[in-house]
Amino acid sequence: MHVVTAAEMKSLDKRASSEYLIPSLLLMENAARGFVDQVESLFFPVEGKRIMIIAGRGNNGGDGLAAARHFRMRRASVVVFLFSEESRVAGDAKVSLDIWRKTGGELYSEGAFDLEDFSSQLKTCDLVVDAFLGTGLSQPVTGAAADRIALLNQEAKTVVAVDIPSGLSADDGRLLGAAIQADATVTMALPKRGHLMQGGLTHCGKLSVVDIGFPDELIQQADLKVSLLTDADLKNGLHPREKGAHKGTMGHLLVIAGSIGKQGAPQMTARAAFRSGAGLVTLALPKTIESGIAAQMVEVMTMPLEESSSGSIAGSAEKKVLQALEGKRVAAIGPGLSQDPETQALVLNIIQTAAIPLVIDADGINAVAGKVSVLGEKKGPLILTPHPGEMGRLIGKTAAEIQKDRFNIAANFAETWGVILVLKGSHTLIAFPDGRVWVNKTGNPGMATAGMGDALTGVIAACIAQGSVPEDAARLGVYLHGYAGDLAAQEMGKTGLMTSDLIAHLPKAFSDYFNRNKKGDCLI
Repeated sequence: MHVVTAAEMKSLDKRASSEYLIPSLLLMENAARGFVDQVESLFFPVEGKRIMIIAGRGNNGGDGLAAARHFRMRRASVVVFLFSEESRVAGDAKVSLDIWRKTGGELYSEGAFDLEDFSSQLKTCDLVVDAFLGTGLSQPVTGAAADRIALLNQEAKTVVAVDIPSGLSADDGRLLGAAIQADATVTMALPKRGHLMQGGLTHCGKLSVVDIGFPDELIQQADLKVSLLTDADLKNGLHPREKGAHKGTMGHLLVIAGSIGKQGAPQMTARAAFRSGAGLVTLALPKTIESGIAAQMVEVMTMPLEESSSGSIAGSAEKKVLQALEGKRVAAIGPGLSQDPETQALVLNIIQTAAIPLVIDADGINAVAGKVSVLGEKKGPLILTPHPGEMGRLIGKTAAEIQKDRFNIAANFAETWGVILVLKGSHTLIAFPDGRVWVNKTGNPGMATAGMGDALTGVIAACIAQGSVPEDAARLGVYLHGYAGDLAAQEMGKTGLMTSDLIAHLPKAFSDYFNRNKKGDCLI
């Protein structure tokens, strides 16, 4: 399922009518009927309920006015508050307004009510439908509109937004002044980028999508680059083990990681790799910490390396590391590695030399910051897995600036340098060199704790070790890492969740993936 900007959605609406001859009023009617269906599915049968529609003068308001009729046809009591003079309503929205008027619908237009009237009506309603501003908003919400939104947020029992909560940017999820806090958002045809970013993560509530009748061909021809990660994208990512499988066929991966004080990171990467199905894992570590880790992790092979004065991997270890890459299907670089200049130079040399896929995380990414052009000299496929702070260091921006423009930044970086970029965070993005971007929906706030990125590195690398191409491994690894976190949270709760808890649930996550693929069930 694609994810669109406001402009892309506007173009699809226009083309549906101009090229496919679908009347825009029919699209509005489909949207309204589907919206009411979703409300009943998400909350309660509307018969006998008191419902308020707050409507603006645009098409979002038109959807709300059309929905008002469908609510009433299902025997709900409905009142519409039109936050506009009736004379300013035009187009399809005016048709819906005229029908509501003609059929005797209860209506309060701008100028015919005050804040006290609005408040008294709010207190009588079981549900409020936000059909005020929609996806076209670009200016901050202030004045009377902001006061009404504040009152609604304070007094409404349940709020469902049409398309997007009023006050949110559909393109980046920014709060534009006052914004509706919705319990659910029912969006039309396709999710919008703003649902999945910034304020959209906290203001949309449960997100669902209504099919309004766009032909499949219309979507396919639109060359949309951003998609939600679905079962179709994951189906061929990895296959179950064959009966004759052995540790050699399940792949050998090398983890180049660790430094004094950061012994835990390489262990979490290795454990996650094993729990994700890798046959063999070798940890290449500074010699001071190697013996302790070898004693704790009996399944892993270790390689002690010369270390710098700071306790990180020394530049003199380069020859040994490059030899260790031979015979490996993939290498993971960076967890706990430190930012020692010798170690950073080693990372850059590996990028320029290694022909096998590399998964680069944490201090491996920091080594590239300020020297990004080295990515253009890579010999093999690269997957970079930065969090917003690391991404900011790569391109000279703050983490806050990254969060404001996640989709474009991820896509542009992947295209420019020909890498796969996994931009971590709520709804992690996976960007490909051809400009396509996937949005992951698994994972939860309990995963906001140390070591989760180290585990993700191990999961992705393990998928490659078992035969996934890097593109599939990145998508599947991100999905199953988040899914394992969801399994852990279901069992233990989100507060206090640790990376080791997620790692323990990885076998179940992979098992569910293989079982559902085998049955042909939808994974998401």
